[in-house]
Formats: sequence, C-alpha cells, structure tokens
Amino acid sequence: MAGLLVLVVLVLALASKGLAAGLPHHELSVTLDPGRHVLTAVDRISVPKDFPRTFTFALHAGLKPSVQEPGVRIKKNARRQGNVPLELFRVTLPPGATGFSVQYGGTIHHPLEAVGKSQARGFDQTPGSIADDGVYLAGSSAWYPLLEAGLMTFSLTVQAPDGWDAVSQGGRTGQKKTKAGVSIGWDSPEPQEEAYLIASRFSRYERTADRITAQVFLRRPDEGLANKYLDATIRYIAMYEKLIGPYPYKKFALVENFWETGFGMPSFTLLGPTVIRLPFIINTSFPHEILHSWWGNSVYPVYEEGNWSEGLTAYLADHLLKEQQDGGPEYRLNTLQKYADYVVSGRDFPLTGFTSRHSPSTEAVGYGKSLMLFHMLRRALGDKTFIAGIRGFYRDEQFRFATFDDLRESLEKASGRDLRPEFDQWVKRTGAPEIKLRDAETGRQGEGYVVKAVLEQVQTGDPYRLHVPVAVTVEGSDKAVQAVIAVTGKKQDLSLATPGRPLRIDIDPEFDLFRRLDRDEIPPAITQALGAKKMLVLLPAAAGKDMLDAFRTFAASLSGAGPDEVEVKLDNEIKKLPVDSAIAVLGWENRFFAEMLPLLKQYDVAFSRESVRMERSEIQKENHAFVFTARSSLNRDAGLLFIAADRPQALPGLARKLPHYHKYSYLVFEGDEPSNSAKGRWPVTDSPLTAFLPDKNGKRTPVAMGRLAPREALAALPAVYSAERMLETVKFLSSERLRGREIGTPEIDQAAEYIAGMFKQAGLLPGGDEGSYIQVWEDRIRKAEMKNVIGVIPGKKPEFTGQSIVVGAHYDHLGTGASGRSADKGKVHPGADDNASGVAVLLELARVFRERPEPARSLVFVAFTGEEEGKLGSGHFVREEKKFPASKSIAMVNLDTVGRLDKRKLLVLGGHSAREWVHIFRGAGFVTGVEIEMVSEDLDSSDQKSFQEAGVPAVQLFSGPHLDYHRPSDTADKIDPAGLAKVAAVAAEAIEYLAGREEALTTTLTAGKPATGPKTERKVSLGTVPDFAYFGKGVRLSGTAEGSPAAAAGLKEGDIITGMNGRPVGSLKEFSDALKSLNPGDRISINYLRDGKQAIADATVMEK
Repeated sequence: MAGLLVLVVLVLALASKGLAAGLPHHELSVTLDPGRHVLTAVDRISVPKDFPRTFTFALHAGLKPSVQEPGVRIKKNARRQGNVPLELFRVTLPPGATGFSVQYGGTIHHPLEAVGKSQARGFDQTPGSIADDGVYLAGSSAWYPLLEAGLMTFSLTVQAPDGWDAVSQGGRTGQKKTKAGVSIGWDSPEPQEEAYLIASRFSRYERTADRITAQVFLRRPDEGLANKYLDATIRYIAMYEKLIGPYPYKKFALVENFWETGFGMPSFTLLGPTVIRLPFIINTSFPHEILHSWWGNSVYPVYEEGNWSEGLTAYLADHLLKEQQDGGPEYRLNTLQKYADYVVSGRDFPLTGFTSRHSPSTEAVGYGKSLMLFHMLRRALGDKTFIAGIRGFYRDEQFRFATFDDLRESLEKASGRDLRPEFDQWVKRTGAPEIKLRDAETGRQGEGYVVKAVLEQVQTGDPYRLHVPVAVTVEGSDKAVQAVIAVTGKKQDLSLATPGRPLRIDIDPEFDLFRRLDRDEIPPAITQALGAKKMLVLLPAAAGKDMLDAFRTFAASLSGAGPDEVEVKLDNEIKKLPVDSAIAVLGWENRFFAEMLPLLKQYDVAFSRESVRMERSEIQKENHAFVFTARSSLNRDAGLLFIAADRPQALPGLARKLPHYHKYSYLVFEGDEPSNSAKGRWPVTDSPLTAFLPDKNGKRTPVAMGRLAPREALAALPAVYSAERMLETVKFLSSERLRGREIGTPEIDQAAEYIAGMFKQAGLLPGGDEGSYIQVWEDRIRKAEMKNVIGVIPGKKPEFTGQSIVVGAHYDHLGTGASGRSADKGKVHPGADDNASGVAVLLELARVFRERPEPARSLVFVAFTGEEEGKLGSGHFVREEKKFPASKSIAMVNLDTVGRLDKRKLLVLGGHSAREWVHIFRGAGFVTGVEIEMVSEDLDSSDQKSFQEAGVPAVQLFSGPHLDYHRPSDTADKIDPAGLAKVAAVAAEAIEYLAGREEALTTTLTAGKPATGPKTERKVSLGTVPDFAYFGKGVRLSGTAEGSPAAAAGLKEGDIITGMNGRPVGSLKEFSDALKSLNPGDRISINYLRDGKQAIADATVMEK
C-alpha cells in the first residue's frame, strides 16, 4: 500500500523503541456527508509539556485547516503529491501551551486501485473514501492532522446520517439520535500508530464476556452469521489470553467492508462482503486478525528492521489451528513448498527486509520463513519456555515499537540461552539450507543395531547450525526411534543406536526445519507452475471458437497469477514442449494432451472419451472442469499444468479461483460457477530424505514409517462439544447393565429413561405423548412396547410454525445377538459404535443448541427405537407425528455409527436427496476442518430412509465400516472421543444452516408410503468391508474380515467387485441385493478388478 508507506515515514520519523513520558492526544469531532464525499472536523490536540514548540503536521490536501486560538500560528509549509496529496503545515505554540484546536473540512474520495500483481495475494485498496457505499479512513488518508510522533491516543465523536453507524479503535462510548442523524462516540486510551474511521449503514450485534465486548457490524442484517462470529470472537480471545496475556482492548469487532478486504486493525477487522460469508474464514483468517490485536496492533514492529508480526501471527493462528487438527506437519510442508516454488532466483531476501506481503514470494519469506523460525525456536526451547518467552515479550513491549532483537532478548531471558546465532542466520541471512542424505547403512552393535549415514548441506555459502530430526523405523515395533542431530558443518556423520533391526531412516519427517525442499520430497503442485519466472500457455487450435476465445481470456489471467513472463501460443505453432519454462496445456483438443498422459498415469489417472478415473473416483467430463499438475522428466523444476473443461462458461470462475488452490496437485470443478468438487495432492513415493535399509535377507524393501511420538498443540480452544461427556454416554449405553438394548426388554426402557432425563436436564421441551418425552406404541408383530424419545427446541419465527429440522439417532441394538451372526448368539452385543455413539452426539447437540440463541425453526431431537428391526421407530414418527409432521419437516440429519472417525473422512450418506447437501457439507468441512466425503448412492442404511420415503431430504453421518459391526466386539474402548466432537461440530454446522434457511431444500425425492414391515435381511456373509467413498462403477473393498469367505477367495483392499454369478454389480445397493438372494453354503463366482485387470474368484458364503 503506497499510501500506507507515506504514513509509515511520517509516523516513524521520530519514533523510538520506548514510550515517551506522555503522548499527543486527539479529541476528534467529525461530521460525515457521504453523498458529497465530505467531512468537516474539529481536532483538539493535546501535547506533552516537553513537546517541541514548533512542529509540522500533515493533512489531506484541500481540507483548509484553521486555528482560532490566540498565540497559535499555523502556516502552510509544503505540498506532496502521491496516492494521497498531502499539505504540510508548520505550527508554533506559545510558551506553556499544551494544546490547540484545528478546524478543517473538505473532500476525501479516492477510487479503489489494485495492489500487487498476484490474483491470490494481490488486493484492492483505497487510500481513503467517503461515499454512499461507506466510509474508509485510515492514517494514510491523512483525515486528521498527522504529527511527527511515534504514537498517540485519541477520542472520536462521529456525526453520521440517520441509519448509519461508525467504528474505530478502543471502546464505544455511546450512540444517540440527533436532529441531523446519529452521533457515535469512541475512545482509545491505548497508544496507537494511527486512527481509523469506518462508517456505513450497519446492523450492530454484540455480546460481552468478562470484560471484553465482542461486536459484529454487518451491512445487511444476519443474526445467524453474527452469532457465529460473536461465539468465535469470545472463544479465540479466551484461548489467546491464556497463551499470551490479557487482551489489550475493550472490544473486538468484525466489520463488513464495502469492498473485498481482509484487513486487521487494532481491536477490529475489516472483511469484505464475500469474504465474511466464506465458511472457512471464521476458523482461518478471522482468528489471524484477532491475534493481530496482540502482535502488530499493540506490540508494533519497527518495519525498517523487519516485520516480525506477520510470521508470529501466522504461527500462533494459522499454524496453531492446523496443529489442533493434527495438521501441523502438512501445514509446514505446504509452507516450505511455497518457498521452494515461489522464491526462485532473484526473489529471496532476509527477514530484516520484509515489511508487508504483496506477492506469493514476499508471503513465502515474510510469513513462511518467519513462522518456521518460531517453530524451530519452540522445538529447541520446549513449549513451556517458548510460551514464557512470548508472554514476556508481550508484557514488556505492549504499546511499544519492537524488533526481532527484542523478541530474541525475551526468549533468551526465558531460556537462559544465547540465541543470537539462531537469529543471525535466520533473520539476517538470505536463503535456506538444502539437505541431502547419503550412504545410509546398518549393522549390529552389541545386542542391538546401529544406523549410520551422512547428512550434507549442499546450498551455496556457509553451513547453517541445524538441529535435524531423525526417525528410524525398526523391525517388530510400530513406533519409530526418534532423535535430533546437531549439524554445524557442510557434512555431518550420523550414528544412531536402535533396539531392533532398522528398516528405514527418515530425515526431518515432520518438516520441522526451514529449508529448501528437494523436488522429489514434494508432489507437483499448482505453486510450481504459478511460481515460475516464465510460462508458456498452449491453446487448442482445434477447439471451437467459443471455447478457444474463453481459453484466450483464461490464458491472459495467468499472467496475473504469479509468473513474471507469460507467452501464449496455439498448440500448432510449436513442434515440441520447451524445457526451460513452466507449461500450461489447455483443452481436451490440445495436441500436447497426449504428452500429459504418461506423466499422469503414474498417479493412477486414466482418461476415456466420457470420463476421468482418478484415485477412487470416476468423474464424467460433462459439466466438469479439471486441473492436473505434473513434472517434466527433462526438467524437474519446470511445472506442467493441464487444464480442460467442456463448457467455456466455467473458465472465468476457474481463472479467478485457481491461485487460491495453489498447494494442490489436482482439482475438479463442477458447473458454470464453477464449484470445487474434488482436490488433492499426488503421493510422494521416492523422497531423497528417506532411505530403506537391508532386512535380514539383505533386501531393501519399502516399508511404512513407524509411528512418531504424538505432539500436543501449543494451545487449545475452549471446547464447544465435550468429548468426555459423549464418551460417558457411550460407556453407559454400551455397558453390561443394558445388555445390548434389545427391543422389548427392561434394559432398552432404561436407555429410554436415561435419554429422556438428559433431554430434560438440557432444558428441551417434551415432544412425546401427553407432555412427556416418550412417544409410545405397541408393535403387534413383535408384541413389544416401542418408545421413541423426543425433545424439542422451539423455533422463534412465526412464519415457520410447525416446520422442523429433525435430528435423529437410534438407541436400540441387538441385545444378545438373536438377530445377529449365528456364531455370536447368546453373547451381549454392546453396540458402542452402533449406535451409542450417535445417541451421545445427539444429546451433546441438544445441550449445545439449547444454550444458543433460539433457532428460526424448531429443532426436534429424536432417539429412535427399532432401527435394527427395520427402522420401526423412524417409520412410526414419520407416519404418526402430528405437532411436527414429516410433511413440514425441512430436513433430517441422522447420526448412526459415528464413533470411529480417527483419521478417516466423515461419510455423508443420502446426499442424493437434495441438491444443496453437497454444498452444505462442503461448507461444514471448511468451518470445522473435518474431511467429509459425500456418498451419493441411494442406500437403505438407516433411519434417514424413512424420511426420504416421505419426501424429506435426509442424510446419515457415518464414520465408516469396520469388522466389529454387529459383533460383541463393538465396545466403548474402541470409540474415538475426539472424533465424536468432530462429528458434532459438522452436524451442528448443517443443523444451524438448515434452521435459518429461508426456503426449503431442492429435493430430488418423490414422497411415497414409508415401509412398515420388517426389512429384508441378508442370511449370508461374504466378509467384505466396502469403501463407501468410492464413486466408480462396482464395489471397492476397504478390507476383508479375517477367516471370511472373501479372505479365503483372495480378495483384498482395493479390489473392485464388478459382478457376481454373472450378474453385474455396479453399486453398493446392487451388491447388497445380490447377497440377499443367497443362502448359507451357496457357491458364488465373483468378478473383480485389481490394478485395472479383470479377475475371477470363487467363494462359498457362510451364515451371517
């Protein structure tokens, strides 16, 4: 921001590290006339007694300041042109004067202008604007007299038109109606670098927790969105206060801007109207801006000595949030890959040279290298000492200007160590180390073994002082042997004793070092192509006119996405691909598409006329756009892109979005918008920092890396969903006392009473019969009393009366196995995952939503009975519920078997029932950080089916199949409590959205008569475990049960069953139907694909 640089020069001209005894104070009274782009103001400026009698201030040109006080002289001194035209005024105060008043007024209105070249990291900015759309005034606008001093304090009264509101730093002192409109007051006693004034027609929301007020200012009313940000503000401030120290301001406000921005100001953030509504922002950029209230907006960088605040903020916000989701190593890998891909020759610089981000390369150094410095310091000092150091830095430097050296001194004080060598090499030196692993070997040493290798630093220049993490995988242990090796020279011998035979050695396996990665450590990614200095874009000459024109426009956009030089040619203008530049091959018709095929085949990508097969999916070309990356075999540093679409309308949106997906190897987009539907990174199979060691037979066989020691995140957010409480529910429901919760038993009645008690304790209203929580009926076929348990949180919107969102989970199970496998009959089936886990999440959601503001629509929480006998409870609810009938239910979310998420993707079954489900859960995944896979196939799997048959869009959340399903081994000790919290978070996002959505979902269902009879049971077992996330034809296996017919037939993970007894099997439903037709002892023939090749296996199915 060029305008900001003017401010920096003015503000820092006389700035020193410490605070002066007193600071100038501005008492501003401002009247805004947005329609005329005008402000009029009075600024009462108080100065310390030792302030110079003669000094200069700067003001936006044309504001015509005047002083009426006797003895105070003001004279125009000079004029400076720039983004903001400035006029400099010389002021002389009489002896003993400690203040004076300036009256001024005029026009401030500058158009938006682009800052930075990159589409991903550039942005629009105005140095200042007063207009009907809104008011944006910063210090760089020179809207108040800018003194030659480092810091200041101020108070502000704003007179604005009726219906407007205004925001600034510090605390709000009041708002009142006036004849001319509205008057708003702000007070900032905290020392500031500059004063902001933001105004518009805002809807204001606020909530106070302890001494801090959380505020949201939106340009259009949206209570649901505001509540999300208010909740997040309170939670993040609580976390950072515990980590760093007391929040330095009275409030933090989210303010919606009138153009797309992502600015962080002291005590508020200014986000654009689209940005603010992106689902992932609340847990990514938003906490980053909150944290800036500590780093950068209360401890101020001395920019000419290097801006440390962005790296420290990125480490304690962006990195920390990923670390909390077990994604720390991946985040650091992405950080290092951006450095490797964007910081090519001539783009590097030391951290002392970083002021602000304006390109991918400046971000890779100023944010990436800096955050890696703090990570390395944390690893070297330990979490406790590192936290003590940054807390001391904050305590000692609050509202002061501070440098990297000040940070170093705080960490030295906490650790008692001399850190000058570390800061010298990482802060003052340009570049990064490059590490090679050589000559790895192993041998016997006493009763154990020893691994020997050589570590080399191969970068140009002096060696770095490094602490290199090493992991050795040993025979007979799932845990790796870990160590940290000090490397101070260009070459370092490594010797590490292990108790067992070493099979593999990995250097820096969790990417803890800042270094330049070897190309073979990282997969091809969009960064490699967009980070190139030169790019050749090849257009498909054979494409139709509309498509070719769209590709030309797309090619032009690539010049603003990163490369310094972009050349565009038709594919028939060259004979072969060059090797000295990145290449983008565009279009299915491109003659160089054929050269991409072998490069992509190694990643299991195959193309047909109609579709693309990749990983576990087969995606139709129709209505889809694809982005693939590869690496040239002739030049490993040259990135290759292949981009194709079947519709020209998709290309403008793809061009806009592509830079934001920079870390991925492949992308799939759908529709004209287009919307991202798949993304991923190619696997790394041959890292040069991994060596496989000889086994006892002398063979070097690739083996998986041993498990690394777990790490705790540096800080944790206050929990919204209690994993401990949910686990206690699972333990109770799956205990021996309840003996499997079989229908018609006293034990299932105990379970119903427990759930009703939990609903009452949470404060839900009874939704059952006659003012109770229980809905009772008699099942004549089974001669059993059946009980659904229902609790309600009423909606507040009268126009939604009778409408509901149903949240369900069945609480029955198999008891002692009468309807389970024959071999397990008579044994208690605890049903911890199926479905004590779902009930636990149901109860937790009921508690959380009861504590939140009233939903627009009623939320109906139902624990269903009889699911195992054919969805009896949900079927009865759909047929008989009168107060919240299925005909007025907007949607249903079913929680069934959600207790074993671990590191797997959360599956959503039933996404076919409404077009919006895929978007709802994509957003939920962004917000929560949970990976989600939509299963679009129509499966008759659980209680959501009863609602679908009644025409209600309904989905099931499912953590995935396992071999303990319907077995006595489905016990509470195998439940993943952290996974339950993740499932609850995802479900809550969907429920909250549905409760506030104005219109019904776009259903794809036709209401029919719900099934009332028992479901058709399979009598046999093949022992296959299907992969529910597979989208292609057939049934892909994720495993087979030990000793099962499938295992005996040689089937294994990754096989795709395509037929059975000559009958095609194209889906899970067809597979299930085929098994239902069999009897125990039947001999079957199975057609399957393995590694793309057809095969046949014979099996004899056994009794289920």
